Amino acid sequence: MFCARQVFRCFKFVEKLGERLVGAVGPYFVAAAASLISVGAVCFFEVIWPTLSYSWVATPICFLIVFNLYAHYYFACSVPPGFVEDPPREIGTGLFWSVPKQERKQGRGLRGSGVRWSENLNITPASVTKCRKCEQKRPENLTSILSFHERSHHCKICNHCVLKFDHHCPSRIAVGIDEYLGINQCVGLHNERHFVLFMIYLFISTIFFAYNGLPLLGNALGLTGKPWDHYTPEFVYITEFALSCVIGFAIFIMFGWHLWSVGQGETSVEAQDNEHYRKIARSRGQEFVNSYDLGIKKNLALFFNIGNRGYPWYTLIFPFRIPPYTDGYHWARQQGHTSHGGVEEGEELTDTDDD
Repeated sequence: MFCARQVFRCFKFVEKLGERLVGAVGPYFVAAAASLISVGAVCFFEVIWPTLSYSWVATPICFLIVFNLYAHYYFACSVPPGFVEDPPREIGTGLFWSVPKQERKQGRGLRGSGVRWSENLNITPASVTKCRKCEQKRPENLTSILSFHERSHHCKICNHCVLKFDHHCPSRIAVGIDEYLGINQCVGLHNERHFVLFMIYLFISTIFFAYNGLPLLGNALGLTGKPWDHYTPEFVYITEFALSCVIGFAIFIMFGWHLWSVGQGETSVEAQDNEHYRKIARSRGQEFVNSYDLGIKKNLALFFNIGNRGYPWYTLIFPFRIPPYTDGYHWARQQGHTSHGGVEEGEELTDTDDD
């Protein structure tokens, strides 16, 4: 028994040490990512762009992709994910903020708390409970027995409870009492849209680089006998080409998984929890029902906040700032549901205690 306790304490020590290291090296990850993106952009426009056919069409598309890539990365890094102690956020009015369709039609905004979509949606309000780790109040579904840690989770690295917590990207930079920069922060309610769009545009840019840069790879490797008359050194181009292929493949898997989860109406954490609930429900001959799953089309529309009650579709092409469809304390559920189906009291999963 004594040996088991010591082993457990050792694992806990290693876990906490890893969390501290993740927070410490995060700024370097951000700098490395920004540098790789910048070097890749320079390589593309200096080497590949002059060889593109129909440059009058390709040029604005290339600049739009790069603009989206930088903008969504910046927003994913700089927009706080949404902590439960934060006050309700208002819709911004700056240059990069889009205008909701309803405001365009009626000449008034959709400001305020709650769910901004109200048409044909079953809205479930949230009550409040306290987190045992940070003692912060956090949203809890008013009637659901599953709601103790549902849609808000405690991040051990940030030491905050995050609204609609998805995961923590490794690192953080403290710039104030409760502000964190670098995506190297949590991915949550307010920055998850920018994070997913960043991955999509990163995938597009890497594939575009690899496809159009392949004919020039032989020149950089010295296999064609043609001179390399570019300012970009050959080894830099070869390295960026290889990284584009590798990163493009990895990002395809990542954003494919995230889009699949979004289409199912769940976060990365909830996907794991729901799989556990399915097994429990199946063992009793019941079917688990994710009450947040409104169908792929509606789930995607709510996540990106586009549609008749949301924002225009072009906000997916131009990097506008738009708020999420909810304030994090109200959620849309399937009609007739106030909680998940197939799970009984006491079977819900909770955040693991550090003690």
